[in-house]
Amino acid sequence: MKVILGLSGGVDSSVALKLLKDEGYDVEAMFMRNWDSATNNDILGNPDLLDDVCPQEKDYQDALHVANELGVKLNRIDFIEEYWDTVFKYFLDEYKKGRTPNPDIMCNKYIKFNAFLKHAHTLGADYIAMGHYARVRHEEDKSYLLRGVDNNKDQTYFLCMINQQQLRKSLFPIGHLTKPEVRQIAKDANLYTAAKKDSTGICFIGERNFKKFLQNYLPSQPGNMVTLDGKIVGKHDGLMYYTIGQRKGLGIGGAKEYNNEAWFVCGKDLLKNELIVGQGHDSNYLISNNCLASECNWITDVPQENKNYTAKFRYRQNDNNVTIKFLDNNRIKVLYPEGVRAVTPGQAVVIYDGEVCMGGAIIDEVYFNEERRMY
Repeated sequence: MKVILGLSGGVDSSVALKLLKDEGYDVEAMFMRNWDSATNNDILGNPDLLDDVCPQEKDYQDALHVANELGVKLNRIDFIEEYWDTVFKYFLDEYKKGRTPNPDIMCNKYIKFNAFLKHAHTLGADYIAMGHYARVRHEEDKSYLLRGVDNNKDQTYFLCMINQQQLRKSLFPIGHLTKPEVRQIAKDANLYTAAKKDSTGICFIGERNFKKFLQNYLPSQPGNMVTLDGKIVGKHDGLMYYTIGQRKGLGIGGAKEYNNEAWFVCGKDLLKNELIVGQGHDSNYLISNNCLASECNWITDVPQENKNYTAKFRYRQNDNNVTIKFLDNNRIKVLYPEGVRAVTPGQAVVIYDGEVCMGGAIIDEVYFNEERRMY
C-alpha cells in the first residue's frame, strides 16, 4: 500500500515518515511550497522582505536531509497559485470585513487535503499522511476524525473543514503520541530534525511583525478607541490589527478617570471605524452565550439538534458545553449557556462528540441572550 506523506522539514512530519516506513508501507514524501515570498513582495515593491517571510528553502533542505536518512524519495511540488487563490485571498477578505480569520483551517481544506491529495493520486498513492496531532478511525463504510492523544497539541480544530472523502484517504501516524514522545523517537533515531524548533505563526508571515506584514497588503484606516459608553480613550491604527479579547498593544493605560484594570478589545464598529474597549479580563461585554455560524462542514455524521456536545471556539481552548439549532442556508445557532469569553467572528466553532471531531462552522455573529455584541 503506497502512502505519500507531507514532509515539512519539522520534527513531527519527520517522525511520521519514520513510523510509516517502520510499519512497512511503500512510502514517499512530498514537500509543498505554498508561498512565493520573493515574487509577492517584489510585486508590492518591498524588496526588504525578500526571502524573509518564510524560510522555505531551509525547510526543504531539512526535509531532504531526513528523507535521505530514511531512504525515502522526496517529491517537491508548488501550490503557490492555489494557496494565493483559496487561502491568502480569503485571509485578506476577512480582515477587510473586520473579522479574524484562521488561514490554517483553509490551508488544510484546500491545500493539504485537496491539492496535495489530488497530486498524490497522480503518483499512485492509496493514502496520504500528515504529521498532525490527530487520529482517524477507518470503518468499513465511513471514517471518523478523532482528537490527538496529546491534549495540548491536538490539531483537530484546524481539520474541521476537511470532508469525508478526504479523511477516507488520510493517515495521521503520530496522533497516538505526545509531543515529548515524538521528540524522543526523533532523538533515538538520530533524525536531523530531532532538536529543530517548532514553527510558529502563519507560514507567509513567519516570525515577522504581523502589523507590518499586513500593511503591505491592506491600507490602514486609523480611528478612535472608545469605551462602551462612547468616550474616546485613544487612537487605533486600523481595526484589522486588533482581535476580540486582545490586551497587548492598546497603549491606553493610566487614564486618570479610570482605574488601573487592564484594557481589552471588546468590539469593532466598522461603520464608525471605532475600536470598542473595556476594562477587566472578564468584562461582561466580552462574555457571550450564543452565536450564529455559517459554512457548516460535517465530516462524518451530522449533529443532532438539542443534543449535548462540546465545542472549541479557538485552538487550545477548554471544551465548552453546547447545543445546536439548525437554520437555513447552511447556518447554525450554537448555544453555550455557561458563557464563553471573546468568541470572535471569522474564527471557527468546532463541535465534538466525545473524542470525535464532527466538524465546524465559521462564526458570523455573537450574542448574549438576544443582545448582539458589537463585533
